[in-house]
Amino acid sequence: MSDGRVESTFTKIVSWLADCEALPADIDAKARLLLLDTLGCMLAGLRHPDVVQFGYALQRAFPGDVIWPGSNIALGAAGGAALGAAAACWDEACEGHASAHGRPGLPVVPSLLALAADRDASLADLLLALVTGYEIGVRAGQAWRIPAGLHVDGSWHSLAVAAAAARLTSGPDKIQPAIEAAACQIPASLYLPVAAGSVVRNTFASHAALLGLLSAAAAEAGFDAPADALEEARFRVLQAAQPAQVAPAGEWTIRDGYLKPFAGVRHTHYGVEAALRIRRKPDFALKNVRAIRLRTYEEAARYCGNRAPHTAIQAQFSLSYAVAAALVLGDLGPEAYADMGAGSAIMRLEKTISVDVDPRRVRRGADLAVDTGAAVFTEIVDVVAGDPEQPMRVEDVKSKFARYVEPALGVKRAAALTSFFLEGDSREPARNCFAIAG
Repeated sequence: MSDGRVESTFTKIVSWLADCEALPADIDAKARLLLLDTLGCMLAGLRHPDVVQFGYALQRAFPGDVIWPGSNIALGAAGGAALGAAAACWDEACEGHASAHGRPGLPVVPSLLALAADRDASLADLLLALVTGYEIGVRAGQAWRIPAGLHVDGSWHSLAVAAAAARLTSGPDKIQPAIEAAACQIPASLYLPVAAGSVVRNTFASHAALLGLLSAAAAEAGFDAPADALEEARFRVLQAAQPAQVAPAGEWTIRDGYLKPFAGVRHTHYGVEAALRIRRKPDFALKNVRAIRLRTYEEAARYCGNRAPHTAIQAQFSLSYAVAAALVLGDLGPEAYADMGAGSAIMRLEKTISVDVDPRRVRRGADLAVDTGAAVFTEIVDVVAGDPEQPMRVEDVKSKFARYVEPALGVKRAAALTSFFLEGDSREPARNCFAIAG
């Protein structure tokens, strides 16, 4: 820049987002689906006993008036956001973005809903803040490419929450300083808990929510922050040698974001889809399976190589378990992780699976071969539901929400929430969703 100041990676992007006062129709529609789907994952996650205990523990530090639908734990906005973020990823069924290598909306949705609980913000305000955070999050994920041994959750997501929260609470002028404040203290999360089978990994998203809210509060208070802290962090923490390359201003990356049809890390979905196709073949008999071979891309094998998992979180990050569960159950939902005993049909089948990296694969996908002795059944999958080429249909998102939420809220309240978020008047206060679900 001519005056000698450093220009942030996000300067032009923030300017573009700040100037946006109304979302394009297709972006509004995609944001509504993202909001509904993440809320559904969160409400399902809140039913797990471990999540309930986490909520009560958070209540000691963050008491307040935010009570998530189906829960009885009253928290402040920060505590509610932290609990909601952990719950949303508990079943590993929430959204993501391939080029960000993570979930830009995961901690943003519960953070915004918690903030909106006692505000006059409209549904339109909430959606605009959500998209603002999402667009910043995708670009932060594109820039913050973690090395082996680290986990993507809980790192760059804090910038997404900071941007979204600043927009909702203080206005567009506070987006930039909130982002820079978060970038100055961007954390690095270990993959270790996943390998060890520890659910402490699910607090990574909570950390992102808390850091993002803190950064937005600092911006609202007028705290200044140095420009382009993300590049400094990339250099010092990641030892990045080249400047970040991110999507330019004006490009709505949310269009390419995916929603998940299955409860498991996205990398597993290609093998799952191949398994389901084979399972539906008329001559296939599960009892005759002798050996299974899965060939996939390098990132999937590196990130989801857990074998013989003994906890749900390990299984959610296991290509072999996902394929075995799909063949046995004909599905991969939250219920797939209920019975993981060594003698279960899924675990017996998991032992027969070999996983190889196909060096020719430059895109996501999987080749699956199942040998039954009499025949070898094969499927090649390059696209699954949720990919940009095959986005999940609105009806499929609604069905998933009903499946996840009806056990907690019942049919009528689940349907009312669906209507509120997908067809509701954008001028209606966002906090009305709590009354609908109450």
